[in-house]
Amino acid sequence: MPFDQTTTTAREAVTAADAVAAPGLLIYRGPSEIDGAEIAVILTLSSTNRKTGAMAQTWILRADLDPITASRKGADASICGGCKFRGDPDPDKETGWARGRGCYVNLLFRPTALYKTLQAGRFPACDPARAAEIVATLGLPLRAGAYGDPVAAPDHVHAPLIDAAPRHTAYTHQWRDMHAPTWAMASADSYAQAQAAWDRGLRTFRVVSDVAEIDPAREVLCPASEEAGKRTTCDRCGLCAGTSTRSPRSVAIPAHGGGGARKHAAQAVAGGR
Repeated sequence: MPFDQTTTTAREAVTAADAVAAPGLLIYRGPSEIDGAEIAVILTLSSTNRKTGAMAQTWILRADLDPITASRKGADASICGGCKFRGDPDPDKETGWARGRGCYVNLLFRPTALYKTLQAGRFPACDPARAAEIVATLGLPLRAGAYGDPVAAPDHVHAPLIDAAPRHTAYTHQWRDMHAPTWAMASADSYAQAQAAWDRGLRTFRVVSDVAEIDPAREVLCPASEEAGKRTTCDRCGLCAGTSTRSPRSVAIPAHGGGGARKHAAQAVAGGR
């Protein structure tokens, strides 16, 4: 049976102190809205990411496959949909992730550690409403989908967290095929895609291969990026909040990430693969 709610007793048992002390909270386990495969959504309440700053974060994982295997086999479509930064699946490979993967999230680290903790049963179960109360008590901004697309989970998972957090960031690549929540940026992989999203009244977040590609009339360079001099951090910025912010412009950022991710991401947006 899918887990998408806890009992009232379990809900009330998770205090803010318990949540901070735990490695994370299991706020959803059930079918993906993308393809029906079993996924899990983990809420963590600490971050060491210098670009984002201190934020609560949700991580969307396949519940039955470790993130590296899921990437290699293409099973990460359950949590990332058709995002081109997933790379090219190669089920015949015995190890490693998809070829040409351009996603900035390094699967070796937090996603794999969270998956192992999930398999060990060490995440307290907490329904999203109680998790939202904890986020509000702690006063933490929210990063919806530190890994994975937040619309892979039912809307009731992220909506209360969005409402409770003082600021948030959220992005979805599924806006062309699924309902795009007002609180998420439409991830665009080309200028043509961005224009299509703008025509639908959406704000976009676009990865570009060069700063010169940014449209100054419609887009602003991410102020937390290296190219912008890291003027702020995501927890303080608030621009990447879909149409729930009044900003008239969308956001763009040059390809980024460690290892080969930056190169593969730049190639992907330039049509190089």
